[in-house]
Amino acid sequence: MNFALNDEQLAYKQRCREFARDVIRPAAPIHDADESVPWEVMKEARRQGLSGLDSMQYTSTDPDGQLGLIYAEEMHWGCAGIALAISGSGLAAAGVAASGTPEQIAQWVPECLGIGDELKLGAYAVTEPQAGSDVKSLRTTARRDGDEWVLNGTKVFITNGGIADVNVVVATVDPELGHRGQASFVVPKDTPGLRMGKKETKLGIRASQTAELVFEDCRIPVDYLLGGVDKLERKLERARSGESSGRASNALATFELTRPIVGVSAVGIAQAAYEWTLEYLLGDCQILDPFESILDDSSTAGRPPLERQHVQQVLADVATEIEAARLLCQRASWMGRNGVPMSGGQGSMSKLKAGDVTMWATTRLIDLVGPAAASSPLEKWFRDAKIYQLFEGTAQVQRLVVSRMQAAEYRERLEEARAAMVSAEQVAEPEPALV
Repeated sequence: MNFALNDEQLAYKQRCREFARDVIRPAAPIHDADESVPWEVMKEARRQGLSGLDSMQYTSTDPDGQLGLIYAEEMHWGCAGIALAISGSGLAAAGVAASGTPEQIAQWVPECLGIGDELKLGAYAVTEPQAGSDVKSLRTTARRDGDEWVLNGTKVFITNGGIADVNVVVATVDPELGHRGQASFVVPKDTPGLRMGKKETKLGIRASQTAELVFEDCRIPVDYLLGGVDKLERKLERARSGESSGRASNALATFELTRPIVGVSAVGIAQAAYEWTLEYLLGDCQILDPFESILDDSSTAGRPPLERQHVQQVLADVATEIEAARLLCQRASWMGRNGVPMSGGQGSMSKLKAGDVTMWATTRLIDLVGPAAASSPLEKWFRDAKIYQLFEGTAQVQRLVVSRMQAAEYRERLEEARAAMVSAEQVAEPEPALV
């Protein structure tokens, strides 16, 4: 085992940290207060090669699976909302890549991200009212009408909703088949029948636009069905005949691969809060303070001394939990990149641990700093932290996934042990009888 980052990974980490410090953090308080889209930061990230197709391809080439984690943690160290604004289109691109034909991937992935310095956005529309984690209950429908599909329904809490160039929409084709009767469709912006509903006002990640998407007899060409009609018909026929396709387990395996990235994003927030608190306690918080001079002499007068034992206990606990969460994310990402099955729910473990740690850590650090925290960056990091216990699978859902996968893995080991015992008994020769 080697837990050290190599020279390339360290250089990339430094590059991402500099961008987060010099570009993201100065813009963070403005877009957090205004709930505005950080277009200027997004364009600068593209100019510096830290977003878009080339950036995604680069982070996916690391045999250790760590470059993507480094990118996510450092960007979220800068600002979670701006980081999501920069990278949120990757969800739509991944949706196209997962379900589309080679021709559709070549056509629509560039439309989700843009090519070169061109900035385009994608949105991945799954969640509905009363159907967040319960994907089988989606009510948005897609009906075939000649050479077109007609979509009707409402999607909620959609990242880049209303401003995306391309929307990847999961809709129900056959309600009687549950999740096996669903398909994914591409809906470009300005398509008649598509409109933005409510733009959400959020507790945290306020620089990332979140909005409803409403489909009212929204018509798209038949070939905007990802994967094509023939593939969909075969899938529906298998579902109607009761044939198992293994789709549910494949979907779960996919989530296990993506959750370490979400988890380490939360770690970036916790790391930012921890570093700022250390600077504050040492008396020089201006080094890492994106809000510059909010803290005046009166707000720092009651600063607890770093030598106090209680302060040291809290800092030690926070540092330990951050390291533990990061290591879980690193292990899960390494497993996914190297084809090691995460049959025990290691991906979900990483996201569960990191989300809980970040919410806990920002709370403890606010308690430690005291009243001055209300006018410090800790207040924003605390607000940003909560979403990581909610989206991409709530903490409660993560626990269900982990417990079920752990039980299934244990049952499989028991069956293997029993089979080995039976096999050993069958080949064993009987002992000679005593005369």
